[in-house]
Order: sequence, then C-alpha cells, then structure tokens
Amino acid sequence: MPSLIDLRRRIRAVKSTQQITKAMKMIAASRLRRAQERVVSARPFAQKMLKVLNGLASRVDQDAHPLLRAAAPGQGRPLLIVITADRGLCGSFNTNIIKAGAMFVAESPQVCTLGLVGRKGRDFFARRGFDVMYEEVGIFQKLAYSHAQGIAQNAIELFTSGQVDRVMLIYNEFKSVMTQRVVVDQLLPIARADVDTAVSANQVDYLYEPSAQEIFNQLLPRYVEVQVYRSLLESNAAFFAAQMTAMDTASKNATDMIASLTLFMNKVRQAAITREIIEVVSGAQAL
Repeated sequence: MPSLIDLRRRIRAVKSTQQITKAMKMIAASRLRRAQERVVSARPFAQKMLKVLNGLASRVDQDAHPLLRAAAPGQGRPLLIVITADRGLCGSFNTNIIKAGAMFVAESPQVCTLGLVGRKGRDFFARRGFDVMYEEVGIFQKLAYSHAQGIAQNAIELFTSGQVDRVMLIYNEFKSVMTQRVVVDQLLPIARADVDTAVSANQVDYLYEPSAQEIFNQLLPRYVEVQVYRSLLESNAAFFAAQMTAMDTASKNATDMIASLTLFMNKVRQAAITREIIEVVSGAQAL
C-alpha cells in the first residue's frame, strides 16, 4: 500500500498535468477560431472555382491541356499526398490519416509514391520503407499560400512529366469541433465525373476571350494550388479541433483521477489513524 506522501505527490503531479491540459485546450480553442475563419473564407472561392472549371472543361476535349488528360491504365503510378500534423496530443487525428493512406497504398494495384506533408506522417511512412517522393514539415506554424504553391507545383511537374498518372489528396476535413472527416480526393487529372455533372446541369454555351487554351494555362495551375491550399486549411482547423477535444477529455480524466486518488488517500489516512488508536488502546490495556 502506498504511503500518504506518495499519494500526495501523485495528486500534485496529476493536478500539474491538468493545468497543462487546460492551458493547451484554451490555446487550441483560440487558434481554432482563426483557423476556422480561414477555412470558411476559402471554401466559397474553391467551390466556385471548381464550378467554373467544370463548366469550361465540359466544352473541350480532355487532350486540350495536360492537366486534364487521363493516363492509360497501368501506364504510371499514383502520387498520394498525405497531409498530417506536425504534432501529437490530438486524439486519433493523425492515426486516421495514416491508416487511410496505408490502406490506399495496400489496395492500389500499382506501386504508389508518396508526398508527405506533416512530421507525423513523415515519421511513420519514411521509417517503414515507403517510396517517398518529397516531404514538407513545419509549414503549419505559419501556414501561407506559398506553401500550397510549392506542393502544387511539385504535383504538376510529376504529373505532366509522366512520372505519375494521377495525384490523390488525403486529409482531414473540418466539419465541427467534434467531427473531422477523412477525405480522399483526386487532384489530377480533373475528374471527368464532375465535368459530366456540369454538362447536364448547365447547357449554356459561352464565348471565351482569349482562347480556351490560354485560359486553361492560367486557370488549371491556380485551381490545383487553391485545392491544395484549402486541404491544408481544412487539416489545420481539424487538428486544432481534435486537440481541443483531446485536451478537454484529458482534463476531465485528470479530475476523475484526482477524486479517486483523494478518496484512496483518505482511506489510507483513516486506516493509519485507526491503527494508531488501536495501538494506544492496546498499550493502555497492557498496563
């Protein structure tokens, strides 16, 4: 049975940990608000850009631009961009993404190459011998559009050069503070299913000035950058939401542990007092 000193030390340690988890929860909540505002601001532009792109792509052949051209089956290998966090203490946030990425690689009929964003994903896949094309770590400290541009340019170069036949994105989409959804999206080439939907929904014809080719040259790279930037913002907001939820749960567990330890300490102290009384009474009777 532990002594009273050991129990008091353990209670103090749990209380110190609880103070840390409460502080981390408050920090995550403040950062979540800013990250959520950036996500809400980026979503309409990304969605509208996708709608405009589909409307334009539905009226041209897929060979009109390299980013629209689908490779022949078995010609190349897919590039999987896995977006995780740089830090932990966020529940199952990183685990869900890593599990989805590993499942995609295992189920793919072709050998996948990986583009890793975030230290947690890099540590997992790089140590297990996966084929890693490039990696980006530490960008979530000061996330900017330039980071998405660099990731998008790498994906575009690999796709247009024929080294990969498609580019996939795996990230956590922010739904609410309690809910994050793992999303697997095709970044390149532009999905023809979306184009077919746009054709059936809108039959209006347009005149383009300048030519459609010049518009594609400007619009498609920007589209890839915007979609990557949105996925980074979504993942960043989802991370803070997951961390806030995890720290709140940890604080509640610490409260329960403190109550349990306090109750056990009181029982130990009461047992010690009772033993001392018995010893005094026994000694008095012996006299």
